[in-house]
Amino acid sequence: MRLLHTMLRVGNLEKSIHFYTKVLGMTLLRQKEYPKGEFTLAFLGYGNEEDNTVLELTYNWGVDAYELGSGYGHIAIEVPDVYATADAIKAAGGKIIREAGPMNAGNTIIAFAEDPDGYQIEFIGENHVRK
Repeated sequence: MRLLHTMLRVGNLEKSIHFYTKVLGMTLLRQKEYPKGEFTLAFLGYGNEEDNTVLELTYNWGVDAYELGSGYGHIAIEVPDVYATADAIKAAGGKIIREAGPMNAGNTIIAFAEDPDGYQIEFIGENHVRK
């Protein structure tokens, strides 16, 4: 077994694709419209779907916003340098909601960004300890 993808519902597919490709550096792997279901799916990631977990963006036609709810947390992305990543996101027009620095209960360097729909993305340095 393996984890295939995480799905997020988005209110503006083009804006979200721009954020994940131009600001976070993902590649748009495939996109398809489903007229009978009135939705469009876009799959993005840092590698092909055969070998990597990817992000599925679902745009339900005519729906431009969602309530995120209190159960959703964040997506986490490992990066070589959290400080440089946060700076690059800001330079590309992205919104950093927690500046890079040590987490409040440890030494792991993290930062948080927010996508156009308000979903949070955490960036964690490559040298963090996995337990």
